[in-house]
Amino acid sequence: MSQLLTNRQAEELHKAIIAYFNVAGLPASAAALREELNIGESLDTATSKKYEGLLEKKWTSVVRLQKKIMDLESRNANLQAELDSATPTSLSRRNVDPASWLPRSPATLGLQSHRGPVNCIAFHPIFSSLASGSEDTTLKIWDWELGELERTVKGHTKAVLDCDFGGPRGGTLLASCSSDLTIKLWDPADEYKNIRTLPGHDHSVSAIRFIPSGAAGAPASGNLLVSASRDKTLRIWDVTTGYCVKTLRGHADWVRDVCASFDGRWLLSAGTDQTARLWDATSGETKATFLDHEHVIECCVFAPAACYPHLASLASLKKPPPASSSGEFLATGSRDKTIKLWDSRGTLIRTLRGHDNWIRALVFHPGGRYLLSVSDDKTIRCWDLAQEAKCVKTLDDAHNHFVTSLRWAPGVVKGPQQQQQAVNGEDGASASAAKGGKVDDPGGKESIRCVIATGSVDMSVRVFAS
Repeated sequence: MSQLLTNRQAEELHKAIIAYFNVAGLPASAAALREELNIGESLDTATSKKYEGLLEKKWTSVVRLQKKIMDLESRNANLQAELDSATPTSLSRRNVDPASWLPRSPATLGLQSHRGPVNCIAFHPIFSSLASGSEDTTLKIWDWELGELERTVKGHTKAVLDCDFGGPRGGTLLASCSSDLTIKLWDPADEYKNIRTLPGHDHSVSAIRFIPSGAAGAPASGNLLVSASRDKTLRIWDVTTGYCVKTLRGHADWVRDVCASFDGRWLLSAGTDQTARLWDATSGETKATFLDHEHVIECCVFAPAACYPHLASLASLKKPPPASSSGEFLATGSRDKTIKLWDSRGTLIRTLRGHDNWIRALVFHPGGRYLLSVSDDKTIRCWDLAQEAKCVKTLDDAHNHFVTSLRWAPGVVKGPQQQQQAVNGEDGASASAAKGGKVDDPGGKESIRCVIATGSVDMSVRVFAS
């Protein structure tokens, strides 16, 4: 003790201990210590009074400071983690680089009106409208900028399982599918009137996506729609006639998800048979089968061309595929709690682990560097493809219950070109515009909107925006 304390500090401590013994009713201990330390008259009654309570005050202040230090250390660790996952351009919140923007808690908006779990969400390609579909059999249309409910769309007789905006150039439609075995088309320009119902599947229709046509000037428009069903098939529909033009068979069980490449050439599906399949949309033939998951595959998504440099590096390729080549890489999410990254030949590139429950939806960042995922563990996770696909950000308690769906707001095309979709980052340009101040990508054609939306079993839709 004498090595740590000066003589004066040691004397003060001894007197405080003796005073504490006296107050605590331990006169024998006080007398013994006084005698051993040879403290005689220098500690009279008046001086002893001055030292009463000093030991307790010092003790409690040490405990209080220890707690404060632990809180500060925890806060410092969180800030350091945020710094580690940030890029220099993203450190300034006032001037966020859209290509490196990631969602932050808390959500910008919480949209509530559904009376059952929210199964799906979809952004309008041009306007600030967001559609959500629910177990309550309804679709709801929201203004995601104002946070207001615009209308409730009724027509399905059972749970709405998926929805998507798309359709012919200049004539955007909303498509929805349901456990009632039907697909319905709604016209946003005519108060979301039900203009067509497409029957044909023999069981629940679990997923639906418009297929881009690949036409010059408007690559996201097209008359075709693909659906996935519990009847083990995929069907391709012509929305102008309402006819099923092709049925794709190959899955051995419920097909749970489907998506199209940015040019509409390829389709990707996944389901209960624990496989994902890559299809040629024109011929309907299976081009590759993806086998490695150990449970039901809940979701699948194509990587946009902006991701190719990072994914090519992960795949140990000398150079990335050309940006014009679609369907080169993809991701799948499963009930086995893993996300897997693949190339189009069926080669597994990487398995991403971190979620504690079923993976329910995936979206690639339009900037190309990140993959976002949501899960029944109530979190949103952000994986950095430039850092070996490690998880660099987790939004805990993104919802109060299982998170079922995730979509990225479509990019905005500037100039004479048609506005085009970039939902799920699935387009060739893969760049976009921050809400409030749209930032051009080097090509000057498209800009990233820093907005994502999630749906949940907690019956709410949440919007995360910059």
